[in-house]
Amino acid sequence: MTTKQQITDNWLVRYTRVPLEAFGEYVLLTNFNNYVDLFCEKCGVEPVAFDANMRAVTAEGITMINFGMGSPNAALIMDLLSSVKPKACLFLGKCGGISEKSKVGDYILPLAGIRGEGTSNDYFPPEVPSLPAFMLQRAVSTCLRDHGLDYWTGTVYTTNRRVWEHDEDFKAYLRRTRAMAVDMETATLFTCGFYNHIPTGALLLVSDNPMVPEGIKTEAGDNLVTRNYAGLHVELGIKSMKLIMGARKTVRHLKYEW
Repeated sequence: MTTKQQITDNWLVRYTRVPLEAFGEYVLLTNFNNYVDLFCEKCGVEPVAFDANMRAVTAEGITMINFGMGSPNAALIMDLLSSVKPKACLFLGKCGGISEKSKVGDYILPLAGIRGEGTSNDYFPPEVPSLPAFMLQRAVSTCLRDHGLDYWTGTVYTTNRRVWEHDEDFKAYLRRTRAMAVDMETATLFTCGFYNHIPTGALLLVSDNPMVPEGIKTEAGDNLVTRNYAGLHVELGIKSMKLIMGARKTVRHLKYEW
Protein backbone atom coordinates (compact mmCIF):
# COMPACT_ATOMS: atom_id res chain seq x y z
CA MET A 1 0.00 0.00 0.00
CA THR A 2 1.57 3.25 -1.17
CA THR A 3 -1.26 5.80 -1.02
CA LYS A 4 -3.39 7.22 1.78
CA GLN A 5 -6.52 5.93 0.04
CA GLN A 6 -5.18 2.38 -0.04
CA ILE A 7 -4.24 2.53 3.63
CA THR A 8 -7.50 4.04 4.85
CA ASP A 9 -9.60 1.67 2.72
CA ASN A 10 -7.89 -1.25 4.41
CA TRP A 11 -7.69 0.17 7.92
CA LEU A 12 -11.27 1.45 8.16
CA VAL A 13 -12.51 -2.09 7.54
CA ARG A 14 -9.84 -3.56 9.82
CA TYR A 15 -10.71 -1.30 12.75
CA THR A 16 -14.52 -1.48 12.40
CA ARG A 17 -15.09 -4.85 10.67
CA VAL A 18 -17.62 -3.05 8.45
CA PRO A 19 -17.27 -3.31 4.64
CA LEU A 20 -16.73 0.03 2.90
CA GLU A 21 -19.98 -0.31 0.97
CA ALA A 22 -21.92 -0.71 4.24
CA PHE A 23 -21.03 2.75 5.59
CA GLY A 24 -23.76 5.37 5.52
CA GLU A 25 -23.26 8.82 4.05
CA TYR A 26 -23.88 10.31 7.48
CA VAL A 27 -21.81 9.36 10.52
CA LEU A 28 -22.37 9.69 14.25
CA LEU A 29 -19.25 9.42 16.40
CA THR A 30 -19.10 8.50 20.07
CA ASN A 31 -16.76 7.30 22.82
CA PHE A 32 -19.23 4.95 24.44
CA ASN A 33 -20.35 1.40 23.72
CA ASN A 34 -23.74 2.02 25.30
CA TYR A 35 -24.34 4.80 22.75
CA VAL A 36 -23.86 2.23 19.99
CA ASP A 37 -26.33 -0.08 21.75
CA LEU A 38 -28.83 2.77 22.13
CA PHE A 39 -28.46 3.56 18.42
CA CYS A 40 -29.25 -0.06 17.55
CA GLU A 41 -32.25 -0.03 19.86
CA LYS A 42 -33.67 3.23 18.50
CA CYS A 43 -33.14 2.20 14.88
CA GLY A 44 -34.50 -1.32 15.37
CA VAL A 45 -31.39 -3.23 14.30
CA GLU A 46 -29.54 -6.12 15.91
CA PRO A 47 -26.89 -5.15 18.47
CA VAL A 48 -23.42 -5.13 16.95
CA ALA A 49 -20.76 -7.53 18.21
CA PHE A 50 -17.75 -6.57 20.33
CA ASP A 51 -15.12 -8.10 18.02
CA ALA A 52 -13.96 -4.79 16.49
CA ASN A 53 -11.58 -2.17 17.88
CA MET A 54 -14.15 0.43 16.85
CA ARG A 55 -17.70 -0.89 17.17
CA ALA A 56 -19.77 0.36 14.25
CA VAL A 57 -23.26 -0.18 12.91
CA THR A 58 -25.32 1.30 10.06
CA ALA A 59 -29.07 1.91 9.99
CA GLU A 60 -31.25 4.14 7.83
CA GLY A 61 -28.26 5.62 6.01
CA ILE A 62 -26.50 6.60 9.26
CA THR A 63 -23.42 4.87 10.67
CA MET A 64 -22.51 5.13 14.34
CA ILE A 65 -18.91 4.45 15.40
CA ASN A 66 -17.35 4.21 18.84
CA PHE A 67 -13.82 5.36 17.99
CA GLY A 68 -12.50 5.28 21.57
CA MET A 69 -11.17 8.04 23.80
CA GLY A 70 -8.65 10.82 23.21
CA SER A 71 -7.41 13.06 20.46
CA PRO A 72 -5.10 10.50 18.74
CA ASN A 73 -8.12 8.24 18.20
CA ALA A 74 -10.15 11.25 17.06
CA ALA A 75 -7.53 12.08 14.43
CA LEU A 76 -7.36 8.44 13.39
CA ILE A 77 -11.09 8.06 12.77
CA MET A 78 -11.25 11.24 10.68
CA ASP A 79 -8.33 10.03 8.57
CA LEU A 80 -10.02 6.64 8.13
CA LEU A 81 -13.38 8.18 7.25
CA SER A 82 -11.71 10.04 4.38
CA SER A 83 -11.92 6.66 2.67
CA VAL A 84 -15.74 6.80 2.44
CA LYS A 85 -16.12 10.61 2.36
CA PRO A 86 -19.24 11.04 4.53
CA LYS A 87 -21.48 14.00 3.79
CA ALA A 88 -21.64 14.90 7.48
CA CYS A 89 -20.08 13.68 10.70
CA LEU A 90 -21.49 14.54 14.15
CA PHE A 91 -19.74 13.83 17.43
CA LEU A 92 -21.95 12.92 20.40
CA GLY A 93 -19.54 13.35 23.29
CA LYS A 94 -19.50 14.13 26.97
CA CYS A 95 -17.59 17.04 28.45
CA GLY A 96 -16.74 18.63 31.75
CA GLY A 97 -18.26 22.00 32.48
CA ILE A 98 -15.82 24.85 33.08
CA SER A 99 -18.28 27.71 33.29
CA GLU A 100 -20.38 27.91 36.43
CA LYS A 101 -23.37 28.44 34.14
CA SER A 102 -23.41 24.86 32.84
CA LYS A 103 -24.91 22.03 34.86
CA VAL A 104 -24.84 18.27 34.51
CA GLY A 105 -27.27 17.27 31.76
CA ASP A 106 -26.91 20.53 29.82
CA TYR A 107 -26.10 20.49 26.12
CA ILE A 108 -23.26 22.48 24.59
CA LEU A 109 -23.20 23.24 20.88
CA PRO A 110 -19.56 24.24 20.35
CA LEU A 111 -18.81 27.10 17.98
CA ALA A 112 -15.07 26.38 18.11
CA GLY A 113 -12.47 24.19 19.78
CA ILE A 114 -9.29 25.28 21.51
CA ARG A 115 -6.44 23.08 20.32
CA GLY A 116 -4.75 22.22 23.59
CA GLU A 117 -4.21 18.56 22.66
CA GLY A 118 -1.24 18.88 20.30
CA THR A 119 -2.39 16.12 17.95
CA SER A 120 -3.96 18.56 15.51
CA ASN A 121 -0.61 20.35 15.10
CA ASP A 122 0.37 17.53 12.75
CA TYR A 123 -2.45 18.68 10.44
CA PHE A 124 -2.39 22.49 10.61
CA PRO A 125 -0.23 25.17 12.23
CA PRO A 126 -1.34 26.09 15.77
CA GLU A 127 -2.77 29.44 14.66
CA VAL A 128 -5.39 27.83 12.39
CA PRO A 129 -8.71 27.86 14.31
CA SER A 130 -10.65 24.69 14.99
CA LEU A 131 -14.17 25.23 13.68
CA PRO A 132 -17.19 23.01 13.03
CA ALA A 133 -19.24 22.96 9.86
CA PHE A 134 -21.72 25.79 10.34
CA MET A 135 -24.60 24.16 8.45
CA LEU A 136 -24.28 21.01 10.53
CA GLN A 137 -24.33 22.91 13.82
CA ARG A 138 -27.33 24.86 12.55
CA ALA A 139 -29.18 21.60 11.89
CA VAL A 140 -28.40 20.41 15.43
CA SER A 141 -29.60 23.76 16.80
CA THR A 142 -32.87 23.35 14.89
CA CYS A 143 -33.31 19.84 16.28
CA LEU A 144 -32.76 21.06 19.85
CA ARG A 145 -35.24 23.89 19.29
CA ASP A 146 -37.83 21.48 17.88
CA HIS A 147 -37.51 19.43 21.09
CA GLY A 148 -37.92 22.53 23.25
CA LEU A 149 -34.40 22.13 24.66
CA ASP A 150 -32.06 24.89 25.74
CA TYR A 151 -28.34 24.70 25.06
CA TRP A 152 -25.13 26.65 25.53
CA THR A 153 -22.80 27.81 22.79
CA GLY A 154 -19.14 28.71 23.11
CA THR A 155 -15.71 27.16 22.86
CA VAL A 156 -14.53 23.78 24.11
CA TYR A 157 -10.98 23.26 25.34
CA THR A 158 -9.56 19.95 24.12
CA THR A 159 -6.67 18.41 26.03
CA ASN A 160 -4.65 15.20 25.86
CA ARG A 161 -4.31 15.24 29.63
CA ARG A 162 -6.79 12.97 31.38
CA VAL A 163 -5.98 13.40 35.08
CA TRP A 164 -5.78 17.11 35.86
CA GLU A 165 -8.64 17.73 38.28
CA HIS A 166 -6.18 18.05 41.18
CA ASP A 167 -4.03 20.66 39.39
CA GLU A 168 -5.11 24.13 40.47
CA ASP A 169 -2.74 25.86 38.04
CA PHE A 170 -4.25 24.03 35.08
CA LYS A 171 -7.77 24.78 36.28
CA ALA A 172 -6.87 28.46 36.60
CA TYR A 173 -5.59 28.35 33.02
CA LEU A 174 -8.84 26.75 31.82
CA ARG A 175 -10.81 29.57 33.44
CA ARG A 176 -8.67 32.15 31.65
CA THR A 177 -9.52 30.59 28.28
CA ARG A 178 -13.21 31.45 28.89
CA ALA A 179 -14.12 28.06 27.42
CA MET A 180 -17.50 26.59 28.31
CA ALA A 181 -16.25 23.04 28.68
CA VAL A 182 -13.27 20.70 28.46
CA ASP A 183 -12.94 17.38 26.65
CA MET A 184 -10.37 15.24 24.82
CA GLU A 185 -11.68 15.04 21.24
CA THR A 186 -13.72 17.96 19.88
CA ALA A 187 -10.99 20.30 18.58
CA THR A 188 -9.15 17.36 17.02
CA LEU A 189 -12.28 16.18 15.25
CA PHE A 190 -13.03 19.65 13.89
CA THR A 191 -9.46 20.20 12.68
CA CYS A 192 -8.93 16.74 11.21
CA GLY A 193 -12.39 16.79 9.67
CA PHE A 194 -11.49 20.03 7.93
CA TYR A 195 -8.16 18.55 6.82
CA ASN A 196 -9.94 15.53 5.31
CA HIS A 197 -12.77 17.60 3.75
CA ILE A 198 -15.41 16.05 6.01
CA PRO A 199 -18.08 18.43 7.39
CA THR A 200 -17.86 17.85 11.14
CA GLY A 201 -19.88 19.06 14.10
CA ALA A 202 -20.52 18.15 17.73
CA LEU A 203 -23.25 18.06 20.32
CA LEU A 204 -21.75 17.71 23.79
CA LEU A 205 -23.43 16.63 27.00
CA VAL A 206 -22.14 18.06 30.27
CA SER A 207 -21.41 14.97 32.38
CA ASP A 208 -19.52 16.53 35.29
CA ASN A 209 -18.23 19.77 36.77
CA PRO A 210 -14.54 18.99 37.37
CA MET A 211 -13.55 22.50 38.44
CA VAL A 212 -14.81 21.79 41.97
CA PRO A 213 -14.00 18.68 44.04
CA GLU A 214 -17.63 17.65 44.52
CA GLY A 215 -18.23 17.87 40.77
CA ILE A 216 -15.48 15.48 39.62
CA LYS A 217 -16.82 12.47 37.74
CA THR A 218 -17.28 9.25 39.69
CA GLU A 219 -18.64 5.87 38.64
CA ALA A 220 -21.93 6.59 40.36
CA GLY A 221 -22.19 10.02 38.78
CA ASP A 222 -21.38 8.70 35.31
CA ASN A 223 -23.98 5.94 35.66
CA LEU A 224 -26.55 8.55 36.64
CA VAL A 225 -25.76 10.69 33.59
CA THR A 226 -25.95 7.66 31.31
CA ARG A 227 -29.28 6.57 32.77
CA ASN A 228 -30.89 10.01 32.63
CA TYR A 229 -29.46 11.65 29.51
CA ALA A 230 -27.74 9.22 27.11
CA GLY A 231 -30.89 8.04 25.35
CA LEU A 232 -32.01 11.54 24.43
CA HIS A 233 -28.47 12.49 23.39
CA VAL A 234 -28.39 9.65 20.86
CA GLU A 235 -31.93 10.43 19.69
CA LEU A 236 -30.98 14.05 19.04
CA GLY A 237 -27.99 12.91 16.98
CA ILE A 238 -30.13 10.62 14.84
CA LYS A 239 -32.80 13.26 14.32
CA SER A 240 -30.25 15.94 13.46
CA MET A 241 -28.85 13.74 10.72
CA LYS A 242 -32.31 12.91 9.43
CA LEU A 243 -33.10 16.62 9.36
CA ILE A 244 -30.19 17.15 6.98
CA MET A 245 -31.08 14.07 4.93
CA GLY A 246 -34.74 14.99 4.67
CA ALA A 247 -34.07 18.60 3.72
CA ARG A 248 -31.54 17.46 1.11
CA LYS A 249 -29.20 20.22 2.20
CA THR A 250 -25.54 20.21 1.33
CA VAL A 251 -23.40 20.67 4.41
CA ARG A 252 -20.42 22.77 3.45
CA HIS A 253 -17.47 23.56 5.65
CA LEU A 254 -15.85 26.94 6.03
CA LYS A 255 -12.83 27.15 3.75
CA TYR A 256 -9.46 28.80 4.17
CA GLU A 257 -7.34 30.17 1.36
CA TRP A 258 -3.67 29.29 1.53
